[in-house]
Amino acid sequence: MCGIAGIVANSEVSGSLYWALYALQHRGQESGGISTYDNGIVHKYKGYGLVSEIFTSSILEKLSGKTGLGHVRYPTTGGSKPENIQPFNFLFRGHSLSIVHNGNLVNTDELRYEYEGRGHIFSTTSDTEVIAAILANEIIHGHTVVEAISFCMRSIRGSYAVIFMLDGVLYAFRDPLGIKPLCLGEFENGGHIVASESVALDAVGAKLIRDVAPGESIRLMADKVYPHQIMTAKSPAHCVFEYIYFARADSVIDGISVYKVRQKTGFLLAGESPAHADIVSPVPDSGTAAATGYAAASGIPFREALIKNRYTGRTFIMPTQAKREMAVRMKLNPVRGHITGKSVVLVDDSIVRGTTSRRIIALVREFGASQVHLRVASPPIIAPCYLGTDFPTREELISHHKSVEGVREAIGATSLAHISLDGLVKAIGLPCSHLCTGCLTGKYPLAIDGEDEDPRGIEMIDPYKNPEP
Repeated sequence: MCGIAGIVANSEVSGSLYWALYALQHRGQESGGISTYDNGIVHKYKGYGLVSEIFTSSILEKLSGKTGLGHVRYPTTGGSKPENIQPFNFLFRGHSLSIVHNGNLVNTDELRYEYEGRGHIFSTTSDTEVIAAILANEIIHGHTVVEAISFCMRSIRGSYAVIFMLDGVLYAFRDPLGIKPLCLGEFENGGHIVASESVALDAVGAKLIRDVAPGESIRLMADKVYPHQIMTAKSPAHCVFEYIYFARADSVIDGISVYKVRQKTGFLLAGESPAHADIVSPVPDSGTAAATGYAAASGIPFREALIKNRYTGRTFIMPTQAKREMAVRMKLNPVRGHITGKSVVLVDDSIVRGTTSRRIIALVREFGASQVHLRVASPPIIAPCYLGTDFPTREELISHHKSVEGVREAIGATSLAHISLDGLVKAIGLPCSHLCTGCLTGKYPLAIDGEDEDPRGIEMIDPYKNPEP
């Protein structure tokens, strides 16, 4: 998972891109970068760290231009290497191309092999460079940008939200299943923004127009947006983990409030799996909305048993297991008066590896809780994600090889219960057939070697019949 943003405006965009990426920091903490276009020159800067650590006011001033794009990275395909920090910037046949990508392709290796056979040399190990190679190759051979995007979408398989800048013109496209989020906004004084989540639009004072449709490409100008439907699917497959954990609670994704989804999961979870306890407490911050719902439905008082240190990152997306374990005590500290001698319901968003849950429960017990009932606002995660979330093997998923009771024993909880898949789907408000639930069911919305498929039926639209305006 990564965060991406692109802006075209009537004034300098580097400052707005900075704040957009700042708002998307939860989607990636490893690295970030910005590229802008000004009078035929691409200005670029990127590095390791948080957005606030990478960019200074003097750096932003040098990133001149009224068009630009940016990226915050959470490494999946390609690993953590300096050359994989985005945006990627290329020069070819008199063109400049800058590109950012959120997602994960499942046919990267075969595409790299094909294009290497044509003489293409790759300088990174990222699947994003494969997307860039396909686009550039089509443009070199005289195809329009829409035709290049169309061919690219026919070639790549997986999850993707892509923004690219070709000779200072901004484009974006989204995979035909809409697995990764991408939304479009406009500025009051002219200009447009496209970004992973609506919180990026809020941060820069832009109005949310709509989500980029699955299978759609758009060309953004300061005064107008040109849409072009490239592909359609029988039904979308929006990533269920966006609603469970990844998106910020104050985002609206595909027309749905993430906060309301999480609150409703807690409300339904209280009915499915009640507990006798003195307080309901969230594991902050991603469990907070669900905990308020659980408390409201159960009548048990809501109290914060744990206080989060706001200057630590998200433990799940930290790059190594050792760092995730070290971060838990730095990140959370108990409120002794709320938990000493009390039976506590802890509400969390998910259990992936079990490391964080085990340490949190031990921490709450250490400070005097008599019982710790863990309630989880997602079903057990039993299968890998091949589409951009960092649990790529079954072996590292605690719920794959343990029953709910086995997980309870491993993490030290008094009791453990997950919301049902039906309950989660009801909370989201979309049919299950419109969601990617591969990590919860082991069935994926597209073909992946060795895995069960829940096919969605993707249809290509001929770009020659509907040329770009």
